Amino acid sequence: MRTRGGHSDVELFPAVEDGPDSSREERFWRRSGLVAGADEVGRGCLAGPVVAAAIILPPYISLPGVRDSKQISAERREALFDQIRDAAVSWSVCFRDARFVEEHNIVQASVRAMNTALSRLRPRPVHALIDGNYFHGDICPFTTIVKGDSRSISIAAASILAKVIRDRWMARIADREFPVYGFARHKGYATQIHRDALLAHGPCRLHRRTFIGRILNV
Repeated sequence: MRTRGGHSDVELFPAVEDGPDSSREERFWRRSGLVAGADEVGRGCLAGPVVAAAIILPPYISLPGVRDSKQISAERREALFDQIRDAAVSWSVCFRDARFVEEHNIVQASVRAMNTALSRLRPRPVHALIDGNYFHGDICPFTTIVKGDSRSISIAAASILAKVIRDRWMARIADREFPVYGFARHKGYATQIHRDALLAHGPCRLHRRTFIGRILNV
């Protein structure tokens, strides 16, 4: 762990663990402080928004089965979503659409989405645990954790909230408006079905033009 500017820490090479736990949160809980976890989903998609979630969990909570959202099935994520939402002290999400991604790039879109999600939490956390190593912001002091969704219970919970909400949006809103792309099946990721649909129909307004150039040879 390395301190940067007295306001944030970064775990560059965290130890390998069996799954997320609350060890990072406990140092704040012991001081009666609320700590948030934040994560985003959709960075690598060809279409659709990047979605960030932030959450404050009650101290010493047990959430069996919570893992990095990519490591569990859609059915399991849906079941855990309700448990996490009901248990949370506070939670929030933020969408940044394809146009925003194009205008600001995917890293800045992700950072701004996480900052906005954190800013909406009430009460405000005394510290935030953030997945990855690229975050910057001034909502509160924070620690970035490489593969944090596999190491922090709060980040893992945030990743599930963000993943479920984004997947629902892609299936219920995006797929209904643009059914030819099959968004309900692949959620905007670069599957062969999605690539074939792009070649057949061209992009729609949900597509990130800078992400699909090589597929369309433009």
